[in-house]
Amino acid sequence: MERAAVFDVDGTLADTNHLHVTAWWEAFRQAGHQVPAHAVHRAVGLGSHDLIAHLLGDERDPGEDDTISAAHKTLYGTYFERLAPLPDAGDLLRRLDRDGWAVVLATSAGGAELAALRRAVDADDVIRATASSDDVAEGKPAAEPVEHALDLVGASAGHSVLVGDTVWDMRAGTRAGVRCVGVLCGGIPRADLEEAGADAVYRDPAHLLASLSGSPLAPAGRR
Repeated sequence: MERAAVFDVDGTLADTNHLHVTAWWEAFRQAGHQVPAHAVHRAVGLGSHDLIAHLLGDERDPGEDDTISAAHKTLYGTYFERLAPLPDAGDLLRRLDRDGWAVVLATSAGGAELAALRRAVDADDVIRATASSDDVAEGKPAAEPVEHALDLVGASAGHSVLVGDTVWDMRAGTRAGVRCVGVLCGGIPRADLEEAGADAVYRDPAHLLASLSGSPLAPAGRR
């Protein structure tokens, strides 16, 4: 049975969360909604329609959802050629691959956005599979994206670990039965990640890479 290292991408491997905040803030403004940037930041990591529902509530006009989502997609798309990886993101994935982990992505991104993120991380040589928003009916914090990622590589939840930067990642991983590792580089506080299920928290991919021997992602025999 494979053991999988399941990674979120935005804010975990790529430095994109604040770009999403800017794009969503402007998309809401164009639709006539004043949504505080800090509230948008807390919602990043949800799928588009879930994010809109979370921020505007059940009293909103659902007929606006597609327009707001499309505006965000267009605005965020202007950054595709400039997306940057977080420190040592690619090196972390390659090290885990050498250590025997099946590296899988589980992300709410899909299509051209996912392709741009993968170019930024630049580790396609070791990414075994990707569970994207195109592949599942329900996104994080539901367990489905993580469960699908595990299925793609034939890994068991009991031998796998999820790495992410949001409470939505931690909740999805906990519901799927995997251990959860949080990173702070997406801007969510340590206490929030721990409360949502993180077993360990690191600053960013570089910090996790430097701390692997004592982490939930330690090589076999060292955990």
